Amino acid sequence: MSVRPPVTCRQQPAVGTTRWFLEWARSILVALVAWLFLRAFVVAAFRIPSESMEKTLLVGDWLWVTQALYGAEVPLIHQRLPAVRQPRRGDIVIFDSIEEAGLEVVKRLIGVPGDTLAMKAGRLYRDGVPQEEPYAVNGDPFKSEAPEFREKMRAWQSRQLAVGNPAQYHPDLHDWGPIVVPPDSLFVMGDNRDSSYDGRYWGFLPRRNVRGSPLIIYFSYNARSWRPLPFLTAIRWDRFFTRPR
Repeated sequence: MSVRPPVTCRQQPAVGTTRWFLEWARSILVALVAWLFLRAFVVAAFRIPSESMEKTLLVGDWLWVTQALYGAEVPLIHQRLPAVRQPRRGDIVIFDSIEEAGLEVVKRLIGVPGDTLAMKAGRLYRDGVPQEEPYAVNGDPFKSEAPEFREKMRAWQSRQLAVGNPAQYHPDLHDWGPIVVPPDSLFVMGDNRDSSYDGRYWGFLPRRNVRGSPLIIYFSYNARSWRPLPFLTAIRWDRFFTRPR
């Protein structure tokens, strides 16, 4: 006569631990997928590192950027989703630099395909009409750029002139054009016209390079403050949750 060994419950804790671990891992995976979706298609963080967009955007501003507005890019396959709308004149846009891979830049959209643009003594003209730009900063409308930068401007602008002799064309920081924006391209400048390395220097921006537009400033501090730890001691509370325009 055989005796059946007593039944024990030693494996029950192991089963419970495995189930807990799987549920925990699933929750982490769901959260990660949701974060990747939001990061790729909806919003992304962006920090303002230079004064090129002052007074609209200040050094030390941190932004949420909406990427779905102009058509978010699907990761891995690098295809764009349909845009909610196309970029418009006056939009603040985040885009991939055409000169430095991996660098994202923020400027204001000044011209769309077909626009004829020019600047005289710091005043912008579109299709021959002077433009009101309340956001623009022109501290010195007669400021002249260094010779090497003027030559950089002349090299590409002379090929896009609407009128005039390219051989006699000598643009400067606040005096250039008229140039015509070609198809599938945009023209951007910083709001701080005295101190912005923008389309005046490197040319037209391909439409495909545009990534998004600032949605809201969620944090800001005075990065130039004399105080120690300025990100804690020089916070600009009045800029929290404001929308750049």
